[in-house]
Amino acid sequence: MIGVPLPVSTSPILRRAGSKPVFSDQRSGELGINNDEGFLFPAEVNEMKGGSIPMHGAAIMPSPVLLWRFKVLLFLVWGISCCKIGWDSVMRMSADLRDLFLYEAFLYYNPLLLVTLMVWLWGVNLWVFAQSSVSYAKVFDLDHTHLTYREIWKCSTWMTIIVPTSMTAYLYLYSHGEVSLAASQPVMLYTVMLMLLVFPFDIFYLSSRYYLLRTLWRIILPLQAITFSDFFLADILTSMSKVLSDLERSVCRMVNRQVATIAWFEADSICGSHSLAIPLVLVFPYLCRFFQCLRQYKDTKEKTSFLNALKYSTAVPVIFLSALKYHVFPNKWTNFYRPLWLLSSVINSLYSFYWDIARDWDLSVFTRIFKFKNPHRCTSLLYGRIWVFYWVIGSNLILRCTWTYKLSAHLRHNYLTVFTITALEISRRFQWIFFRVENEWNKMTAKQSIELSTEDVPKEEDRLLGPASHSM
Repeated sequence: MIGVPLPVSTSPILRRAGSKPVFSDQRSGELGINNDEGFLFPAEVNEMKGGSIPMHGAAIMPSPVLLWRFKVLLFLVWGISCCKIGWDSVMRMSADLRDLFLYEAFLYYNPLLLVTLMVWLWGVNLWVFAQSSVSYAKVFDLDHTHLTYREIWKCSTWMTIIVPTSMTAYLYLYSHGEVSLAASQPVMLYTVMLMLLVFPFDIFYLSSRYYLLRTLWRIILPLQAITFSDFFLADILTSMSKVLSDLERSVCRMVNRQVATIAWFEADSICGSHSLAIPLVLVFPYLCRFFQCLRQYKDTKEKTSFLNALKYSTAVPVIFLSALKYHVFPNKWTNFYRPLWLLSSVINSLYSFYWDIARDWDLSVFTRIFKFKNPHRCTSLLYGRIWVFYWVIGSNLILRCTWTYKLSAHLRHNYLTVFTITALEISRRFQWIFFRVENEWNKMTAKQSIELSTEDVPKEEDRLLGPASHSM
């Protein structure tokens, strides 16, 4: 018989990436089957037609718990193997070369490791929003094909596997004398990541990838009205400015064939630590956010948009005064530029902290954070707890101050410290997201309530002409 596709749900919960429509035989109506009652899978159709699945075939299938444990075991074996191979490879190098090589290896791979951390934390955000009353899809104006937290975590899991594997191969090949093969590892990884991002075919979540690319384009050229998604992603990019700076240096070395060499360590190298491109890339997300605020001020004439632009402008002297250390005499840096850098750092940190608490979050949001639709264990841990106030405000202040350390170009040689501070800043940003998105959702619901209440109020003409005014 001719197969007809069953109705496919557009629900993001029922949707499966790459799924195909299930076909059912037209004779199913003779058996009393109603296709509108739900999805029919091939096994169910065969069973209704009189066939049955052999018991030994069903018994062969492992249980989901056993399969999950097997995956966890494989993941642990993989992680231990990567750590063992990487450690042995580093120990094979001479002591004078080891530190420089690790600095370069971190430069290529720490941006992608931090992006992986960002994707994991974004999945945590979506999971919490899915459990709560906050409709993040409406806040960001997403359609029904948006990625769920499960799909986000699936992507981050693959990134967690691929990036460290490439880094381990890089360390192993270089320590064993295969320099050309080692140099190809980060090049191939960056190329594959870029191709997956811009792949034009309808695989690997095409709509979500292009939504991200369109938003990035709107951030770079803020020539249109600024949406919540535009400045939300731009705020995240400000927390990843060090990641963007390392990406620029990594790509520069790949283009100039300096991977797995120490030519970049020279002061006059085009991709070296003294390059002027480093502060320019660091300041780029702040400039994008600055021009977004000016565009909002032009559209709305609100004073807060102008003050917000002023906040982002305070990051500019922090970045460029720090970069001057490589271009001025040491005594001039110590006596003049360093005090200015410290002063600008304090102003930027305190201004940003105040704006987070008073403007982005709105202190009243702390009384409603994580109000879940259904009873949940997080409700008793977070909702209405006074320690949440102290933790969020205190950690935000501390990490705002340490963030200045990462913006300072003259401190980047402490790569492990900078990596840790960048990871903490990304964690602070995704803690910020909880309050920022809920605050926006509360504003949207309050606005809708006001609009509904004004619609319910009868007009003056209706009250004058109503039946009550003509009662005898």
